[in-house]
Amino acid sequence: MKNIMAGLQQTNSEKILLSWVRQSTRNYPQVNVINFTTSWSDGLALNALIHSHRPDLFDWNSVVCQQSATQRLEHAFNIAKHQLGIEKLLDPEDVATTYPDKKSILMYITSLFQVLPQQVSIEAIQEVEMLPRSSKVTREEHFELHHQMHYSQQITVSLAQGYERTSSSPKPRFKSYAYTQAAYVTTSDPSRSPFPSQHLEASEEKSFGSSLMETEVNLDSYQTALEEVLSWLLSAEDTLQAQGEISNDVEEVKEQFHTHEGYMMDLTSHQGRVGSVLQLGSQLIGAGKLSEDEETEVQEQMNLLNSRWECLRVASMEKQSNLHKVLMDLQNQKLKELNDWLTKTEERTRKMEKEPLGPDLEDLKRQVQQHKVLQEDLEQEQVRVNSLTHMVVVVDESSGDHATAALEEQLKVLGDRWANICRWTEDRWVLLQDILLKWQRFTEEQCLFSAWLSEKEDAMNKVQTTGFKDQNEMLSSLQKMAVLKTDLEKKKQTMNKLSSLHQDLLSTLKNKSVTQKMEAWMENFAQRWENLVQKLEKSSAQVSDTSYHTMNY
Repeated sequence: MKNIMAGLQQTNSEKILLSWVRQSTRNYPQVNVINFTTSWSDGLALNALIHSHRPDLFDWNSVVCQQSATQRLEHAFNIAKHQLGIEKLLDPEDVATTYPDKKSILMYITSLFQVLPQQVSIEAIQEVEMLPRSSKVTREEHFELHHQMHYSQQITVSLAQGYERTSSSPKPRFKSYAYTQAAYVTTSDPSRSPFPSQHLEASEEKSFGSSLMETEVNLDSYQTALEEVLSWLLSAEDTLQAQGEISNDVEEVKEQFHTHEGYMMDLTSHQGRVGSVLQLGSQLIGAGKLSEDEETEVQEQMNLLNSRWECLRVASMEKQSNLHKVLMDLQNQKLKELNDWLTKTEERTRKMEKEPLGPDLEDLKRQVQQHKVLQEDLEQEQVRVNSLTHMVVVVDESSGDHATAALEEQLKVLGDRWANICRWTEDRWVLLQDILLKWQRFTEEQCLFSAWLSEKEDAMNKVQTTGFKDQNEMLSSLQKMAVLKTDLEKKKQTMNKLSSLHQDLLSTLKNKSVTQKMEAWMENFAQRWENLVQKLEKSSAQVSDTSYHTMNY
């Protein structure tokens, strides 16, 4: 990097890196990198940068067709790791945000710069230097950062992930829900235009005009300056026209709004040139060296230039106002839709909360499926919440705090409600999975024990206790009953385990109907067990007594 900077007589490494990226991706119409934050969010820039130097690694069109920014970023990170030897320093989720971390992006792009061809042309650097840079940007970025830090403490709500129990380790059932923080962009009131509406002779930006004044003021220099400004003005008019109609999609309108902001900054940066040309024309006329026709022509040119500038100024301000109105309407619509959804879902969760769990295992499975539907609805609603994670609000600089207070409170209330629903959904999912697991284990043990008990009851009924033909028959019966007694002793631990599973399930379930039903089952098992033990003891005693009398006889 130092060698390249020295060769190009540059001292700003970030400018070199941005120039390299823009030079590398200029043949990709979907990509326009102007910074190291928002320009990388959609994943296209990263893929284009790699593809521009190594087109053999993947098909560009396949990347463009991928549905999500996360998929595209994952693709780029994997290619860089396996083909270029760059470790996966970032996760796609770190970059696919409204404002990715600048230092992280710089670090990763520098890693790419290290392994890819590093040619940077002076033209690319000049192009970067021509990107809009205004002191107003600095003020806005500072203001926006201040509010982000302020609101992150009051509005942002981050919840743990919801987990679905599986045979292996827990996996996220639905992504963590983080509610919105607002970002504010300041502008002057429309009545206080950032552009002077009168003639621009008194413009504060005189660098362009001053350079002209240093040479002799003549008609040729005026005409050259006029042609340059008119050429730019024509281009600016075309650019405004090309912006097209305002979309009805909130994310697209946000993009249009920010694009137009850049356009307005460009107009601001050029207003000094327009004022300088008008000033130059006035000085020509004031010098008295022009013929009457020349003076008339210059005056008409000045009137035309000022008129076209004024029309462009008014049209751009009107477009900005319309964009803001549509954007606020769409954002308010999203807020209303979210509020309506929250109200509906809160009522839905209240009904689910009141419904007792069970009373049968099949009923519980139905309730688990019902809860899965709620989780899927939350996943879908996450899309709307994501669209509110970076609201754009244009406020007057003099009343910014007052104008944003109501919105801040509204967002906080919605954020709390959203967080409560997500937390309830997560907690209930864990509870349902716990009960389902315990119920299934109890049912399995219950079935096995019932079958075993029936088998032993049948075996006991078949044991001969009277009418023995000989000593061998009597000894065989005694032996069978001894085996049964041993089996019962061994199975007593299973009976205790079943009782423990039964108590654990009831303490978690807390359903009177289920409690009564399971208590009846357990009492039945206990009674059958006791009957079998008593019958075994009685029969053993009877046979033993018979054997005693026979031997005495």
